[in-house]
Amino acid sequence: MTFLIPFFFFILGLVVGSFLNVVIFRFNTSKVLKGRSICVSCHHKLCWYELIPLISFCALKGRCRNCQTKISRTYFLVELITGFIFLGLFLKFSAQGGSAPGGQDFYFWFNPAFFIIYAYYALAFSILMVIAFYDLKHKIIPDKLSFSLGLLSFVGLFIFSEYNFYLHFPTLGQFLTGPLLALPFAFLWFISKGSWMGLGDAKLIIGLGWLVGISQAFSGITIAFWSGALLGIFLIIFSGKYKMKSEIPFAPFLIFSTILAFLFELHIFLIF
Repeated sequence: MTFLIPFFFFILGLVVGSFLNVVIFRFNTSKVLKGRSICVSCHHKLCWYELIPLISFCALKGRCRNCQTKISRTYFLVELITGFIFLGLFLKFSAQGGSAPGGQDFYFWFNPAFFIIYAYYALAFSILMVIAFYDLKHKIIPDKLSFSLGLLSFVGLFIFSEYNFYLHFPTLGQFLTGPLLALPFAFLWFISKGSWMGLGDAKLIIGLGWLVGISQAFSGITIAFWSGALLGIFLIIFSGKYKMKSEIPFAPFLIFSTILAFLFELHIFLIF
């Protein structure tokens, strides 16, 4: 029966991902959370069975049931990725448990602290999902989302340490992690006047640094640069749409690389 518990968290992620799709496509519009979901082409109001995460998209073969217009694959990807992130968070934090006195294993999620820690990171990563796909769609990182992540991450400095929940005062190094990691990106934005790097990336990195710590944030940044560069080269060579001066959003690389570094505890250090 224990396999049902990770499955529950995966399903929870799918449901949250379905909600995040609404936020992504309605953010900065007049009805962020107002009204029922509709087809953006024919404005057909979707029934409940057209809104089942993953299943509805596959059953409808990626098309609107009413007008047969193709549905963006983004909906499917957001739900699937969020599901795996929520599952990954469960596996990571439940593994923080050990053996109870007497040798009987127990799950960390029985402790109320698990739910607090899990909810905190689930909320933070949900914000990151919205930022990543909004940036992919519009090539801009909304300040509201970056500041929300920054505030949430800053508060986390006072209530979490090494994934343990207790009130404490963070060290100077923890305070400086976000700004120090963001400083090179702000410098690139300044000297290039925004042509190399957007200021939104620097704002985002402040929150990321506070959220996951300097080691995993640096690992995420390193992976993001390499993966972004490789994809950019691939698109320039094999795609007729991209040229040397084409703009490729960096936030998705940064966000997903940092999430991977966090979930799998990757530590990449620069050696001189």
